[in-house]
Amino acid sequence: MRAARRIESVLDAVGDTPLVRLRVVTRRAPDVPVYAKLEFENPGGSVKDRAARRMILDAMADGRLTRDKILIDSTSGNTGVAYSLFGAALGLRVRLVMPSNVSKPRKDIVRAFGTEIVWSDPLEGSDGAIREAKKLVDADPDAYFYPDQYSNPSNPRAHYEGTGAEILRDLGDRVTHFVAGLGTSGTMMGTARRLKEHHRPIRCVAVEPDSALHGLEGLKHMESSLVPAIYDASLHDEVRRVSTEDGWDMADALAREEGIHVGHSSGANVFAAVKLAEELQAREEPGCVVVIVCDRGDRYFSPMKWEKTYVW
Repeated sequence: MRAARRIESVLDAVGDTPLVRLRVVTRRAPDVPVYAKLEFENPGGSVKDRAARRMILDAMADGRLTRDKILIDSTSGNTGVAYSLFGAALGLRVRLVMPSNVSKPRKDIVRAFGTEIVWSDPLEGSDGAIREAKKLVDADPDAYFYPDQYSNPSNPRAHYEGTGAEILRDLGDRVTHFVAGLGTSGTMMGTARRLKEHHRPIRCVAVEPDSALHGLEGLKHMESSLVPAIYDASLHDEVRRVSTEDGWDMADALAREEGIHVGHSSGANVFAAVKLAEELQAREEPGCVVVIVCDRGDRYFSPMKWEKTYVW
């Protein structure tokens, strides 16, 4: 157990998230430990706190972001929460472009910090929000700082310096595999780059939805999406595609069997990690898998609409 620490700002609460070993959902692979890195322990409740903090601080340091500019970016929710939280803490104005169908809790959270929301077409998903944000910036470039999380090198840098280093600090030579989903791809790009520098090989596994039409909010089906500029396919060793149903079902299982209530993209990540552990177990290969749990499931609650529709 680490001792509690005293910090000067909410920005200093980012990172140093715990790793918890999954015991029940991994029962078919008892000899291959799977550790979930609980990124919902960040102050904004998600892995996106790392990238948002790094992008903001780097831009303030080199003068691209000043208090007379509006921070604007596209987001499906979690990065927007992080921008809003840190913007409030630093006295910055924040304007977000979001698909109008993002979950109500995320809309309410960013508004609580005083953030302005611009809605984009829900049918165009995150790509439509990207296009709308760029259109606003092009119309008045002097008014905005546009971090553009999909192309900003500070995004993967946050994970190179933070997530990857923490995993090696806490598990060291035990780690054999790392699993994370692809959205902006920053988590995988930065963490994988750091893990690949370790003196022992670590296999990095990327997770995508299995089709363009999916319900795994925050993940990208790369073949049918605008590919982020920061994405480098050479940094991961394989891609595993997960169905919406499998991601949702694993999220349910984690809540009911492990006491960890997560979002559906996290469910997809863990589903892939558990299948990987089962394969290693079947081949009697040693392994230790680390998987990113992006956020909590309560961020996806919507009154009267949360339950899945079942056909009886």
